[in-house]
Amino acid sequence: MKIGILQPGHAPDEVRADLGDYSEMYERLLEGHGFTFGQWYVVDGDFPDGPEDADAWLIGGSRHGVYEDHDWLPPLEDLVRAIVAAKKPLIGICFGHQVIAKALGGKVEKFRGGWAVGRTVYDFGDEKLALNAWHQDQVIELPEGAQLIASNPFCRNAAMVVGDTVLSMQPHPEYATEMLEALFTYRAEVAGVPPEMIDDARSRFKEPVDNDAMAGRMAAFFKKGAK
Repeated sequence: MKIGILQPGHAPDEVRADLGDYSEMYERLLEGHGFTFGQWYVVDGDFPDGPEDADAWLIGGSRHGVYEDHDWLPPLEDLVRAIVAAKKPLIGICFGHQVIAKALGGKVEKFRGGWAVGRTVYDFGDEKLALNAWHQDQVIELPEGAQLIASNPFCRNAAMVVGDTVLSMQPHPEYATEMLEALFTYRAEVAGVPPEMIDDARSRFKEPVDNDAMAGRMAAFFKKGAK
């Protein structure tokens, strides 16, 4: 089964040699589940011909906002709608969560409550999962027909499903401690993340996160949706 990774952003230049770009992080996250992968860096104008270029799709994170003016954003939203119409499994992470919501009629804003950074607990109903967060933008209104599946007091619309083929979430299951530290070092000041939030997130580095559990959920969703 081929997973097409659509990347609307790049990891910081300073860490790509050691950690890889974001698409490599998703490949590592889903390693061992029997997938092959294709990569399209849509942020650079690199798009697939259409939904048929992969069996399932994943849209990753970005430092950009879905409400910004970029030439690649309208065609990405068009591709989201085409993938949904083709009933191909689609998973969105952080920016991916937001652009799927927006493309399907939801609303995304820069959250007035500020940033979520580092290890964060999300209530998925059947269990609570600790996953790393790095965002200020949030899905404020879900698209019509979407079902909320995860939340916490800071981020109400933390994860959703739309029908049987769309799953999206605000947290980053692909982020290990090393990637968070890179963001803290190279992007936090420019992004305006308060230093005290960075210090607090660093103090929780030794607490476990449930990346593997989320990877299992994602893999099961891909496989079920592709049948």
